[in-house]
Amino acid sequence: MADKQISLPAKLINGGIAGLIGVTCVFPIDLAKTRLQNQQNGSRLYTSMSDCLIKTIRSEGYFGMYRGAAVNLTLVTPEKAIKLAANDFFRHHLSKDGKLTLLKEMLAGCGAGTCQVIVTTPMEMLKIQLQDAGRIAAQRKLMPETVAAGAVETKSPTAMQLTKQLLREKGIAGLYKGLGATLLRDVPFSIIYFPLFANLNHLGKRGVDGPAPFYVSFISGCLAGSTAAVAVNPVDVIKTRLQSLNRGSTEDTYSGVTDCIRKILRNEGPTAFLKGAYCRALVIAPLFGIAQVVYFLGVGEFILSFLSQ
Repeated sequence: MADKQISLPAKLINGGIAGLIGVTCVFPIDLAKTRLQNQQNGSRLYTSMSDCLIKTIRSEGYFGMYRGAAVNLTLVTPEKAIKLAANDFFRHHLSKDGKLTLLKEMLAGCGAGTCQVIVTTPMEMLKIQLQDAGRIAAQRKLMPETVAAGAVETKSPTAMQLTKQLLREKGIAGLYKGLGATLLRDVPFSIIYFPLFANLNHLGKRGVDGPAPFYVSFISGCLAGSTAAVAVNPVDVIKTRLQSLNRGSTEDTYSGVTDCIRKILRNEGPTAFLKGAYCRALVIAPLFGIAQVVYFLGVGEFILSFLSQ
């Protein structure tokens, strides 16, 4: 991500390490984002991010904030690896004929976002079920009127149990539910993020060919990440709703992206598409800031040089 030349293996190691550290640090905020996005009018259990986290700790304990973290920690490394490798691949081939224009940078980001959904979609599908299980359980206790009559409380399944259930009932397509919405989120995100980061970082370069100082890359990553995150938040709300399997009796179900948009606009208004936007910005900005720290320290290069000895 920085301007200095880094080998592909080092980039993959850096991306994986940054992802693991970032997920560990900001996962509770991501959980709050999912629960805020999923609650609908008539079943509002949480009023804000802080309210969600406080209630989660009270009802599920400290580690309740990390429901679904194992899925993210397992799959975030291949997700980052695919995204970084794909972006580098497309930027390299698009710059062969001359200068890498803004349009070509956006095309490279588009390619990277398209490739990463191979891992992102099943990861998000499993993570959302685990994150939202606590909200459904809390609704049973605090808002029994939102639970269907005769519904039996069941123990929250594990990621492995969910995977087996989805594969058994719907095949591989079960893990890729919401693929279209994930593409609609991740492709525009990458189209915005990669060119914006590159151009903001370029503004702070030392001289014509010198690299940008660390703090410039850090700030550029945070600004580009949070800007892209807020820009695509409406699609993230749609994706979260489509991928959620369990709902209260008073909550809407959706047959697809268009149906989801129509019902949200009719029942909750346009502001519902901004649910969890600040949470998402708080998640994405540190993730890319941490990535810049890892790149600046050259962790991947150090590991490779140590192994080569």
